[in-house]
Amino acid sequence: MTETGSLFSQMLVLLAGAVIAAPIFRKLGLGTILGYLAAGVVIGPILHGISETEEVLDVAEFGIVFLLFLIGLELKPSRLWQMRGDVFGLGPAQVILSGVALTGLALLADVTDWRGSIIIGFGLAMSSTAFAMQILNDEGDLNSRYGQRSFAILLFQDLAIVPLLALISVLATGVDETGPSAMSGMVIAIAAIATMILAGRYLLTPLFQIIARTGAREVMIATALLIVLGSAAAMHAVGLSMAMGAFLAGVMLAESSYRHELEADIEPFRGLLLALFFIAVGLSLEVRVLWEQLGFILIAVPVFMIIKGAIIYGLCRLLKSHHNDALRIAFLLPQGGEFGFVLFTTATAAGLLSSATASLLIAIVTLSMALTPLGAVISKKLLKVEREDLDEDFEGAGADVLMIGFSRFGQIAAQILLAGGRHVTVIDDSADRIRQAASFGFRIYFGDGTRKNVLLASGIERAKIVAVLTQNRQVTDKIVDLIRSEFPNVRLFVRSYDRIHTISLRGRGVDYELRETLESGLLFGRKSLEALGMSTAEAEAIEDDIRKRDEDRLLIQAAEGLAAGRHMLHNRPVKPEPLIKPKHVSMPDDQEPREAS
Repeated sequence: MTETGSLFSQMLVLLAGAVIAAPIFRKLGLGTILGYLAAGVVIGPILHGISETEEVLDVAEFGIVFLLFLIGLELKPSRLWQMRGDVFGLGPAQVILSGVALTGLALLADVTDWRGSIIIGFGLAMSSTAFAMQILNDEGDLNSRYGQRSFAILLFQDLAIVPLLALISVLATGVDETGPSAMSGMVIAIAAIATMILAGRYLLTPLFQIIARTGAREVMIATALLIVLGSAAAMHAVGLSMAMGAFLAGVMLAESSYRHELEADIEPFRGLLLALFFIAVGLSLEVRVLWEQLGFILIAVPVFMIIKGAIIYGLCRLLKSHHNDALRIAFLLPQGGEFGFVLFTTATAAGLLSSATASLLIAIVTLSMALTPLGAVISKKLLKVEREDLDEDFEGAGADVLMIGFSRFGQIAAQILLAGGRHVTVIDDSADRIRQAASFGFRIYFGDGTRKNVLLASGIERAKIVAVLTQNRQVTDKIVDLIRSEFPNVRLFVRSYDRIHTISLRGRGVDYELRETLESGLLFGRKSLEALGMSTAEAEAIEDDIRKRDEDRLLIQAAEGLAAGRHMLHNRPVKPEPLIKPKHVSMPDDQEPREAS
């Protein structure tokens, strides 16, 4: 009763810590991972003398297993094959170069002999799959260029754990000569992977078809858990990481019609166990070791992270990654990882590291993990703002209509003008948008519409209408003010963003403005009424009445001034009458503040 009650109380405390810490740290912009770590550090003294920390960590590591399974579900084999260059090119280069550099750092620090230094160096070369993948998932960057390269590095690190564990046996004194050699271990591991792939391709889908026919929801969940844990156990039995087995099972099911069902079944387990993993890492942090070796740790953590990050950045740049992508990868993967814990613990058991050194390394790895979310935030601040410049060449410019800005709104408007036989000169300051438009046959020029000389070069003095269709309200207002000041006779047609902007533009004397969502919203509403059985004539009457009433209200608001208009828009109640009386229908306000709420 005492032992069961103690474990029950400890689980309650851990769950309470997760529930309290995660929202606080997310609100502060530091991410849930750091919150879970902090919860573990704080809970540690509360549960002083806890003996189940390692057991909690062992159970929580299944969070990584489930995470890799879900990642595998998102990666089809064909897509994984496309990543082979990064997995077996960038991955090995990162592990070897980082391992050698950090081995040299360990020898310089004189924490152990050369054999232990090799284990330290390659142990710290491993990054945290759990931390990195959680950050990529939270940010929605897993499918980005930098996310895919990060994942390729992590995937090879999972593979590298096998030869690194074998290396411990080779370096340790008194190696068991009767055990399998490193080469035979690799052969067994490769055979196990091949077996897993074949089983996934030919057995898993038929198995789910049989289970699905039973119609028992709980059996489907049990089957999903069995596949994840079974594949993990199979890989673990041959010396590979459990996460690798789960990942392969996920990949084999990526093209299955049951993929979404599996994802929904596994997701709750993944989230809870990952949270428990991060808390357990915080629990395992020995505050006493931190305090006693504080000076060494404060130097060691940033030094090893900088060296590792610099190597990753250099390799990514060497392999043609853009500066921003390479920088984000370098800040995402400089920490030590959970496999470091495995290597250091195994090396301690083999006599290559002392327990004190292992505790120090675990503290260093844990702190590096804790710094990772902060590093991800910092990396965003350091990214270069990408704006590719092209030569401003306005040869042939000059037409009835000068269009400034070629976003989706502008592209639709331009099609109508061209179909009407009118010539249009389009300028935009986005090189990517210019190339994209050129692929569809549009002739547009690179230029900044906020510059007078650009407007002159693009033929504003010959234009009968200037259409300002930029995507930024402030830029739009700046262009309108410039044109009104320098070219007062030009007719201005402007894309508006909301009701307030419409009133502001009318105050600037534009000839025509249109809110970007007004007409599409009216058309959508009319079509919906027709689909519900109303006649086309009656639906059009309602649409016209709404449009007229909206215009009438805008005229009143514009006459009263922008300030009075804001007050009325925020405080005047709107009470639409039934739609069967079109003349009584009222248009609700659509200014930005209310949309945002």
